[in-house]
Amino acid sequence: MEIAGLVLAAGAGRRYGMPKALVAHRGDLLVRRAAGALREAGVTEPVVVVGAEAARVRAIAPELTFVENPDWATGMASSLRAGLAALAAGPAGAAVVLLVDMPGVTPAAVRAIAADATPDALVMGGYDGRRSHPVLLGREHWAGVARSATGDRGAREYLRAHADRVRVVPVGHLADDTDLDVPEQVTDHA
Repeated sequence: MEIAGLVLAAGAGRRYGMPKALVAHRGDLLVRRAAGALREAGVTEPVVVVGAEAARVRAIAPELTFVENPDWATGMASSLRAGLAALAAGPAGAAVVLLVDMPGVTPAAVRAIAADATPDALVMGGYDGRRSHPVLLGREHWAGVARSATGDRGAREYLRAHADRVRVVPVGHLADDTDLDVPEQVTDHA
C-alpha cells in the first residue's frame, strides 16, 4: 500500500516572527528537513502545504511538491484539509502528517508509525505518555478528519473522538517532538 507524506507549513509563525518554513536549522530549512524525513522514511513524494509567504517558500525550495492553502490564516485545520484534498486525488491508502516546526521527528519515527499502515489506521507517535507527531491517518478517515478539523486543532478532535481506534507507537527513543516556537530555540542556523 502506498503511504503519502504531508507537511503542514502554511503558517505565518507569529510567535516566531516569520514563517517557520523559511527558518534554517542545523544546516537546512525546516521545510526541507520535514520533507526529507518523510522521503527518507520511504513515503511517497511528500506534499508541502504552504500559505504565508508561499512564493518565497516555493522559490527557496523548488525541488519540493507544494499545494497552496488560500485560507492559511484561519489555522492549521485549513492546511490539513487542503493537504488531504490534494492527496485524495492520488492512490495513497494512508498519509503521514508532520508539522514543519518539529525538526526532531526522524525518518525512523516515521517508519515506526507507518509499519502497519492500512486505510483504516489511526496511529500517533508516543513520547513518554504523550501523543504527538508523526501522525498516520488511514484514507478511510480523511473525510472525517477534514470535517472535524477547526482552527489550529488539526486532527486533534477527530483522534480524541476515535481514541479507542488510535494506536500509539513509542518513538521517543527515535525522535524528539519539540516544536520550535521562538527563535531562541534554534541554536544552529544554516
